Amino acid sequence: MQASVDSINAEIFEVLRDAKVLARRYYRLTGKPLGITGEVAEYEAATKLGLDLHCARKAGYDATEIRNGCPVHIQIKGRCVVNPARIVGRLGSIDLAQPFDAVLLVLLDSDFNAFAMYEASRYAVVAALTKPGSRARNERGSLGIRQFMAISSQRWLRQ
Repeated sequence: MQASVDSINAEIFEVLRDAKVLARRYYRLTGKPLGITGEVAEYEAATKLGLDLHCARKAGYDATEIRNGCPVHIQIKGRCVVNPARIVGRLGSIDLAQPFDAVLLVLLDSDFNAFAMYEASRYAVVAALTKPGSRARNERGSLGIRQFMAISSQRWLRQ
């Protein structure tokens, strides 16, 4: 059984490696992202943090991690940052009506490799999204990357 899982993981790594090359080439030619950031971010988080990924399009969360004997449901957001010294942009929409315990932001460099991961609790995310004053936050469930980093803790950093 383990050999089968290992061979599937090896094949997924190979596919993602090829997809990253295509995404870089596409961005270089068009100046637009190819749209694989979410999938790459999920797999980077799973492999680097040992998360158990769930099937695609699971409402609310993308992965589970066992902490202190209890499952923690994690929603994963990915952003490709061309210049890690100047981190700007917004996370994708976070639907507070869906079940999740934490949100994990995976920051990818221009080669689509993770360089940092930040995690915020559901409580911190709800507080930030429902704070009065911003239509993007309140109506669309969207936080700026820097806003998210301010309410989260660093989970992983590339050495």
